[in-house]
Amino acid sequence: MQVRRKALLLPEPEGERTGANGSGPALRLLITGDSSAAGVGADTQSEALSGQLVQQLSRRRAVTWRLEAATGHTTRDAISRLRPLQGQTFDCAVIALGVNDVTRATSVSRFLASQSELWTLLKQQFGVRHILSSGVPPIQHFPLLPQPLAWVLGRHAARLDAGLGELADGHGNVTHIPLTLPQDPALAAPDGFHPNPAAYALWAENLARHIP
Repeated sequence: MQVRRKALLLPEPEGERTGANGSGPALRLLITGDSSAAGVGADTQSEALSGQLVQQLSRRRAVTWRLEAATGHTTRDAISRLRPLQGQTFDCAVIALGVNDVTRATSVSRFLASQSELWTLLKQQFGVRHILSSGVPPIQHFPLLPQPLAWVLGRHAARLDAGLGELADGHGNVTHIPLTLPQDPALAAPDGFHPNPAAYALWAENLARHIP
């Protein structure tokens, strides 16, 4: 509670959340998740995860993309946000979720059940053929968090991420990509909790390598 009271609250950046860019084979891309997917820590969406990922992919693909993400979203929230969308079809979906499941003490079993439900929704309702599930961040390295809170949250994040990796191994067309950004405070946003544009660029580069 003390950390929440003192935390700097950064807004979601302005900018387009749908669009088309690039040339080459067509790629319909959906990005969904929490505040990191929404780009908190960047000034504009072009500097955030979605914008930098589209920039990477548009060098070799004609990308049509949509961002559906919001600050505070858990996996259950993401499902609720996506269900009402109709008539949308995507080739690939990128998921960036987990931090809020950690901070709300979601159990491993409930987290994995929700993730599995989300993957099924993406495949059945949106025709997604390839899901990239970005790993739960190593929260213990977030500059904002004091000890022992950082250690406790980091341990739970590691449990959720380990389960996520095992779950992905049993699902067709789901790739779990551990979040392995350098543990450098210079890559943190001013709130000490979100990535900054340089970190988003590294994250997007890693994700783009897994999209043919």
